[in-house]
Amino acid sequence: MTGRLERTVTYGILVLFAAVSLTPVVGILSSAFGRQSSPNTGFSLPDGLNWANFADAWTRGHFGTYLTNSVLVAVAVVLTTSLLALPAAYAFGVMRFPGSNLLFYAFVLGLTLPQEALVVPLYFDLRYWQLTDTYWALILPQTAQSLAFGVFWMRGYFRSVPSSVIEAARLDGASSWGTLWRVLVPMGRPAVSTMVVIVFMWTWNEFLMALVMVSDEAHRTVPLGLAFFQGRNTSETALLAAASVLIALPVVVVYLALQRRFVEGMLTGAVKE
Repeated sequence: MTGRLERTVTYGILVLFAAVSLTPVVGILSSAFGRQSSPNTGFSLPDGLNWANFADAWTRGHFGTYLTNSVLVAVAVVLTTSLLALPAAYAFGVMRFPGSNLLFYAFVLGLTLPQEALVVPLYFDLRYWQLTDTYWALILPQTAQSLAFGVFWMRGYFRSVPSSVIEAARLDGASSWGTLWRVLVPMGRPAVSTMVVIVFMWTWNEFLMALVMVSDEAHRTVPLGLAFFQGRNTSETALLAAASVLIALPVVVVYLALQRRFVEGMLTGAVKE
């Protein structure tokens, strides 16, 4: 009886939190499918599925260009971060060398530095190297910011791997490089997937860096494009909601595609060998 009551209370709490979390999503979708001339916003049911809102927002907001820029920047940041974070985290988590702990904490320090304190010096540095208004001005700083998290996250995974696995790989003649890429990375796909999803989400939603580093429309990303689109269409709620759905959709797709491994990666630290 007690177990049934606990399950009922647990499911009730989960349903309540799910409803609270989904309420803003329902409001955005309701506005996105509403008529452009309708004054209703929020949770009123639309009088039909006005798919033309998405086409209109796509055309008027130039979101094709912005989405292409965001995809290019996000993929470059995720790939570069992964290729740099995995060997660094392997070195910190498995190998032992002088100064490893000090160097690791120097990496972790990057997680504590607020972006607002770095963006202005970064702007002047990149302007000196004539990199502003280029993709490099978006890729390099965001890769550096994500690298601290990537090293911290993957180091925890490498430290949780049983030493017998690494010893067996070395007995089979695998080098440190081979052990990393042929043994540990395939085993750690959930942890890698979690890192990829989080870094992709951070990069996709980045606004301040794009606002400071990019002034020309050709290199704008979707958050920056949405801000300018909002400035030109402040009274057209349906178009703004449709544009918001368009730019959020890629993050949702990536999360759903990697959902199972993402959850496994988040729960890995809770599992005891």
